Amino acid sequence: MKPIRIAASALTFCLLLTALLAHAATITGTVTDKTTGKPAAGDAVTLIEPMSGMKEILSATTDARGHYRLNAPGSVPYLIRATHQGVGYFVSAPQSGSAPVIAVYDVAAKVEGVTVDEHVIGMETDNGKLRVVERYSVHNASAPTRTQWSPRSSEVIVPADAAMSEASAQRPGTSNLPTTVRLDAAGAKGHYFFNFPIQPDEDGKGTLFQIQYQLPYDGGKYSFHSEIVLPANTTWIVLPKSIAFTGGSGSGFELSPQDPGVQTYLSRNAAPGKTIEFTVSGSGSFAREAQADQQAGAQPGGGIGAPINTPDPLSKYKWWILGGLLLLLAAAAAFLLRKPSAVPTSSANAAPATTLSGVQNFILLSALKDELFALESEKLAGTLTAIEYADLKAALEIVLKHALKRSEQ
Repeated sequence: MKPIRIAASALTFCLLLTALLAHAATITGTVTDKTTGKPAAGDAVTLIEPMSGMKEILSATTDARGHYRLNAPGSVPYLIRATHQGVGYFVSAPQSGSAPVIAVYDVAAKVEGVTVDEHVIGMETDNGKLRVVERYSVHNASAPTRTQWSPRSSEVIVPADAAMSEASAQRPGTSNLPTTVRLDAAGAKGHYFFNFPIQPDEDGKGTLFQIQYQLPYDGGKYSFHSEIVLPANTTWIVLPKSIAFTGGSGSGFELSPQDPGVQTYLSRNAAPGKTIEFTVSGSGSFAREAQADQQAGAQPGGGIGAPINTPDPLSKYKWWILGGLLLLLAAAAAFLLRKPSAVPTSSANAAPATTLSGVQNFILLSALKDELFALESEKLAGTLTAIEYADLKAALEIVLKHALKRSEQ
């Protein structure tokens, strides 16, 4: 009987191995050092599974031509991370075949050409506190192109009595989503560092930082004295109509109406070391109805309009600051997963229903993979409870599995 059992075990092992190999897919790709314009030889390339807590599945090392090869063990969504001089760069892994070229950059603690394009400060009252959200649009126009990164290379300064609640960062590019990050205290009260790389701009997009904190609001009044760390082209203050704003001496703030539902004040060319001074008083919050209209496609406007060549901060920042990313994702998922409506065959420009379905699934899968990546990052950062993580992941996995099933039909 023993030889029979050994033979059966060997057969079972072979069948399992065959099944695994049948599902395995070979992924090849190239890592290029955009600073030098040469292949990035000797960089570690890792296959990561976002749905398993950013688990590292396997790794490879680029050869002299920057090439690598990975054998993905299954067909679940993966990410590929190339690590160059301590900084990780990510792309979505294909099911098989060639992956997109991964662009990496040489790293320096400080890089010339890093500036804040726009610094937006939004605030409203919440349960007797003043809730403040600050967003920094940071551009890296270094030449030669390099990534600015060190554990203490990106400093932010907030009021000393601020109670920090969350922080996030977003890499350049239109396909990336915000990722929750942890701020490191810099010693002095209110001084923090983002341990996050500032990569060179991509497609005109820079790195986005966002922080949220609460301030004591006894008596319904607060005076800000915020120090500038990086040169900022424009600084915007966004307030509900019911909160009064008074600019400090020499602050240079001027009323710049952008939307009839809110107040916006603008100051230009803030230099490092300068202090932004202003006082707010009163109470109020942003209208959620207006927020819903904006998400539905309503355009900001009204008032006397913005000065010529003045960027519109509301269309780019306000709703990102105040909106809910998961709500938008859920709405998009509900729309994309619904049964496709019939496409008239009489129209010469009408696309077949199968084509529309494929495009919808492709968009949804990309968004879901990015959102899973952000969710796992929040888990690792410890900003989600176990229950919150489990609920969010279960919901995303259901939608993802449904979309994968549809894409195979």
